[in-house]
Amino acid sequence: MVAITLFFAVLIGLPLGILLYATAKGNILENKFVNGILNALINTIRPIPFIIFLVALIPVTRFLVGTSIGIWAAIFPMTLAASLSIARIVENNIVSVDKGVIEAAEAMGSSKFDILFKVLIPEAAGALILGLTFTTVSLIEFSAVAGLVGAGGIGYLAFTYGYQRFDVLIMFITVVILIILVQITQFIGNKFASIYTNRL
Repeated sequence: MVAITLFFAVLIGLPLGILLYATAKGNILENKFVNGILNALINTIRPIPFIIFLVALIPVTRFLVGTSIGIWAAIFPMTLAASLSIARIVENNIVSVDKGVIEAAEAMGSSKFDILFKVLIPEAAGALILGLTFTTVSLIEFSAVAGLVGAGGIGYLAFTYGYQRFDVLIMFITVVILIILVQITQFIGNKFASIYTNRL
């Protein structure tokens, strides 16, 4: 569930984040209208707690997926929430690239698109990997919450066999599994970011 969601979220969120940056004031595709809509969409949805977002989106999920329960029904809202988070992460990391790098690329005659795709994104890649790691950790949390609406996984196990049956051991085991998954994810993300940064 997490892997599939992350795949689709990156496919949507990465270009969305690039578009968010490119349409900002003074950038290559400056467009106040598009940038304003994207910012409003992200700023509206991101603060909503995922459990509320998941439930509120049930009618839309049922219409698009054909059901409101199960793994695929959970993947849709998870992908939507993660995509917007990734878009903001991409924008923030590209914006944070040293302006001197941009000026150097301009001095060498690079086009604005070359600066965006061959300079800014590679420069921000290490931070982007860490950002994706953070998103993956959030998706592990989302997948646990999605278990409450029949999506299966660790959340379903904890809720059905732990909480509803008052089995403290099951609850403890699921919490430990979640912690281990998060630690492994964070370690892998940090490792890849470090490897990429050291290659620059």
